Amino acid sequence: MKSFIIALLLLGLTTTSYSQDKTKKDVEEGIIKMEELPAVVIKRVGTDFSIYLPDNNPDQDVRRLEEKFIAYDIGKDYEGSENYLLLMQTKDGSLSATYNENGKLIRVVENYKNVRLPNEVIYSIYRTYPDWTIVNDKYLYTQEEGDILKKQYNLKIKKDKQTLRLTVRPNGDILKVR
Repeated sequence: MKSFIIALLLLGLTTTSYSQDKTKKDVEEGIIKMEELPAVVIKRVGTDFSIYLPDNNPDQDVRRLEEKFIAYDIGKDYEGSENYLLLMQTKDGSLSATYNENGKLIRVVENYKNVRLPNEVIYSIYRTYPDWTIVNDKYLYTQEEGDILKKQYNLKIKKDKQTLRLTVRPNGDILKVR
């Protein structure tokens, strides 16, 4: 009876120890997958909807300001004006939203500095410019009526006494070198 209980205990421990193995199906070398966020309908204005596409930025300050914007209730503040401008600011960034006379969201412009860069941007810069350092960065995100118009990082990199200004997409594509 004692040996039966010991064998049962060992069998129970070995099956639970195999449940901790990691599978390599979801892991690809060097690539970190980020989920795309769905569009958020902020409010309904008659037959129209105010649509806002939050960005999937790795910086927590950017996400926090976007969450505050989504939670903001414009109420009846827009009444009596042709356009209504909402401006939200943090220490390193700002979000400005324009609403029309009916309270529908028309345009959102987000501008941040010193943000945490996505890994794809960092890998792309250091692969293309191996001995350079990123000195300064700015992030610009613009959308109009639910369509993303601009989503880019403006970076300043330095090597010795040389400096370059780069415009980079979030996927790492370098658009412009100045």
